[in-house]
Parts: sequence; C-alpha cells; structure tokens
Amino acid sequence: MRSGTARRFKRRLTAFAVALALPVGLLVTLASPAQADEKASATFIKTSDWGTGFGGQWTVENTGTTTIDTWKLEWDFPAGTTVASHWNASIAKDGNHYTATPSSWNKSLAPGKSTTIGFNGSGPGEPSNCKINGLPCDGSGEPGDPAPSAPGALKTGEVTDTSIALSWSPATDDKGVSKYHVFRNGTEVAAVTGTSFKDTGLLKGTEYAYSVTAEDTAGQRGPASGTLKAKTTGGSTQPPGEHVKLGYFTEWGVYDRNYHVKNMVTSGSADKITHINYAFGNVQGGKCTIGDSYAAIDKAYTADQSVDGVADTWDQPLRGNFNQLLKLKKANPNIKVLWSFGGWTWSGGFGQAMQNPAAFAESCYNLVNDPRWQGLFDGIDLDWEYPNACGLTCDTSGPAVMKTMMQAFRSKFGDQLVTAAITADASDGGKIDKADYAGGAQYADWYNVMTYDFFGAWAAQGPTAPHSPLNSYDGIPQQGFNSDDAIQKLKAKGISADKLLLGIGFYGRGWTGVTQKEPGGTATGPAPGKYEQGIEDYKTIKPRCASNGTIAGTAYAHCGNQWWSYDTPSTVQSKMAYAKQQGLGGAFFWEFSGDTANGELVSAINSGLG
Repeated sequence: MRSGTARRFKRRLTAFAVALALPVGLLVTLASPAQADEKASATFIKTSDWGTGFGGQWTVENTGTTTIDTWKLEWDFPAGTTVASHWNASIAKDGNHYTATPSSWNKSLAPGKSTTIGFNGSGPGEPSNCKINGLPCDGSGEPGDPAPSAPGALKTGEVTDTSIALSWSPATDDKGVSKYHVFRNGTEVAAVTGTSFKDTGLLKGTEYAYSVTAEDTAGQRGPASGTLKAKTTGGSTQPPGEHVKLGYFTEWGVYDRNYHVKNMVTSGSADKITHINYAFGNVQGGKCTIGDSYAAIDKAYTADQSVDGVADTWDQPLRGNFNQLLKLKKANPNIKVLWSFGGWTWSGGFGQAMQNPAAFAESCYNLVNDPRWQGLFDGIDLDWEYPNACGLTCDTSGPAVMKTMMQAFRSKFGDQLVTAAITADASDGGKIDKADYAGGAQYADWYNVMTYDFFGAWAAQGPTAPHSPLNSYDGIPQQGFNSDDAIQKLKAKGISADKLLLGIGFYGRGWTGVTQKEPGGTATGPAPGKYEQGIEDYKTIKPRCASNGTIAGTAYAHCGNQWWSYDTPSTVQSKMAYAKQQGLGGAFFWEFSGDTANGELVSAINSGLG
C-alpha cells in the first residue's frame, strides 16, 4: 500500500543471497564417520502441514571432535511426494531420490555446531533410506550402537491462551535415554529429562506443531515422534466459514483517476467485499494526522455523483469521501471501514511516533473516532514500511517495535479492529526476520501480507519476472520472493493462518525492449505507464497487452517489445483456492480503481473465497 497524490507502490525488496534447503517430517538421526573422530547427525521434522503439502527442516550437526569440511545428505520420498522451494542448501532430484549439498557458508561445521536447511513439499510422504556422507541414518555412535527409538504417543494436556502442556511415551535405547528434545514449528524449544513439557509464552488462538526426539547417553539422537498439532485458546478473529474480502480505497483517486465511492456501487464491488481500508492518513510529529482534508471531508458531490443520489449542500458539516463512505455503510451495513495510516510515502514518521507508543496510539484513536465522522471507522490499519528495516527511509527501532506498537494500539482501541500491512520478504535474513511480527500478531485482528511488487522494472535490464508469483519457479531472480514462501515463513514463526490475508495487486508491472515471451528475458527499461513508468492498471493492460502465458500462479503478456505481468480473474481464483487451502483469513487488494468498470477482479476474489 502506498501514499501520496498518485499511486505509490512498494519499491523492490532488498535482495539477499539465499541458498536452498530441505524437507520436513520425521526426525531422523544420521551418522557419518568420514574420519575416526568425525561424526555427524541430521534430524528431520515437519514444521507445518496443510494436507496436500508441508514445510520441512533438516538439522545437520557435527557430533564429533574434528571439523567437518563438508557434508552430503540423501533420502528418498515415496511417489507423489516432492520438494518445491528450498533454502540454505542445494537439492538435486533423481527420480524419488534427493541429494542435498550445503551452501558455501554452511558446509564447514566445527564440533558441536549445526546448520538447518528447509523446504516446502507437496504430498503426504515421509523420507526414508537416509544417508549422510554415504552412511546409513542409524545414529552417530560406533557401528552396532543403535540410536534411540522415536518417542511415542505425543499428546496434549492442559491448554490455555498462552501455554500448551505436552507428554509422550518414553523412547527405548540399549544404553539409556539421557534427554528429550522438544520442537515447536521446527525449532527446538527445550531439552528435558522427563517425558513431559509445558510450552509457555505462546500467542492466543494460534496453532503450533510439535515433535520430540530422544538422545541417548552416547549423544545419539533418534527419529522424531509423530507431529502433533495443538492450538491455544482465545484469539478468534473470524466466524467459521467467513473470509475477509478487503479492498484499499485511495484518497487521491478522486482526482486524476476519477474513482469515487459510488464507483464501488456501480461496479457491483460493494456487494462482494467485507472491509475497506481508507488510504492514507499521515504519521507526523509523533501523531496520526489527516492526509488530504479536502478529498476526505470537504469535496462537494452532486446528486449524480453521490452514493444515495442526494447532492451535498454548501453548509453541511461533513462532505467528501468520509460522507460518501457513511452513505455506503448505510446501504451496506455488513461493510466495515478502517483508516489506514502510513504507506510507502508516509511511513517515515512511525519511528519518531514509536518513541512514545501510548501517546501515538491515543492520537490515532482520537482522530479515527472524531465526532465529526462518528460511525464511519470500525478500526485502524497500520501500514509501516518497514519496522526495523528500510523502505523509502530506514528505521532502526529494533525488532521488538512491532510487538510494542500492536500492543499499544490494541490497548487503546479495545474491541475495534486493529490490523497492519506487513512485508512479504521471506528471503533469508530479509524483512520478515527484522521485526517481531509473531509477537505483534497476538494483538492484531489480521495482517495484510503484501504479496506483490516482488519484481519490477526498477531492475531496468531485467530479468523479466512476475511481480506477484504465488510460488517459486526455476529461474526466479530471488529466492524467498514469492507469496507461498512468505506465508509459510510467517506461519513457521507462530502466526496463526487465519490472521494472514493474501495480497492481490490490481495492476501490472512491465518492461520495454523485450524480445523473449517467457520470463527471464532482458530489457532496456520500464514500459510506459499512465501515472508511472513500469506500472499500469489491470483495466488498461487487459485490452492493450492480453495475457499469453502463466507462471507461478500469475499471468504474463508479451506484446510488441513490452513484457507485463499481472493477475487475471483466472489467476485470482487460483490464488483464492490457495488461501482457502492454507486456512488464511481471506484476501485483500490494492486498489479499487485498477479494476474494470464491472469489477471483475473483485468478483473473482468473492467467488474464489466463497
């Protein structure tokens, strides 16, 4: 989401060098004495599971007394189970056999050190026939000394808003079990000597995946228990079966774009959405402030322009977009409206404002609930691009600032909606890793994950790439820059799926000087656009440069010497199917004026989510 008198879009995400990774499922211990004192183990767990696919993680550890210069991990998957996107290692596939080799930075492991590799997979299968450095996955001890068995019967005990109690049946080992390692969403959270553990400090209303491995007195770790899913109490956001269908309405759209609140009615879109984010309010001087007061509260509408066919008068106390939105809500009482603050251009004031979170939240509450537009806003959306990271400007507030902000706003806004637009940069060490989005999620009704603008003509010479890929593909310019990787990373950090909305862009991004139809071609610069080079509304691109291909769940078009990528009703439908499959809270889009006069993209979101 962007602010300004013309549409502002997220500039390119900072590129990070990202290698590749591996699977998820069981914990399997692997031994590899390349030398007499060189030993390694590897454990495999599922970090998430959504029925038709899963997220997985291997942990490779040097359990010997000398440095391991490199390692190679091998395993088989049954037919129908495959590896998709991966990171921190390279993965090669030969039939159903997989081989993982390290990146340059994690191939050398000193004694006691470990590294993790992860991937997203499809299918229900588990790995088998594991080897590390050519030896069977039977533990790191001497030949004939087997690793412990898997713990059994993992189950939950007491579950509260912030804790989950676990217990399991003991593992067996010829030399005895010394400890158990407990994993939450693929990350070890405890090592205990008994067969129970209480996990605390969790987010309410959030699902977690647990598994447990045993370690014997020789230091060998056995395979993992089965994965157990458990959800903390509280924190429900949407009634069962309902999805958020949210669109951004831009304050400045009433000028050159000539898009007004009534257009949501004439296009049929008002009947197919649940929420509107009004963009944008500003953040300056430590406070929330109104953006363009003329467009918001003063612009007079004639009868033919007005939602209800009644013209504004010169002396009425409230006119402009706010009055039109109040009329829209009266005709469509199911619609909720939030005031969104920040955006690409106006995010620079968040850092200063967060020096006093309580005062910042109070200023926003007073503005959102100003008596002059009483009944208009149902809450607030915070669009900070980006906390503790760089957007148009750079912030150095520290990772805790996201949690602190959301907590302060929840405390002030009470049962009103509190949401935030957040980054979709899932690269290793990228923007998702820069702030405590999981900590903030417990105070949010949902997050709008900005799963667009991954690639564009700011890279003037290309390579051409879809700006909103649903998943990774061979040749993608940057690993971690796709919707699925972002969703999986946020879920792995402990954010409940129903608090995540998938983002759809109602526009395309394009290059000129392109001769290659398929993605990956070279270019000479950005394609021309009405408001900004390299970007154009869907309603304009559709007739001018029709789609002639799809990749990674989105469309692309090559016409003349131009190359564009954008979503169509068909690709939007497929993305909505993904959102439902993942259990997401719904979807949102940027923004209304990019759609056709009959609202065909909004219709695709509505029918796709049901």
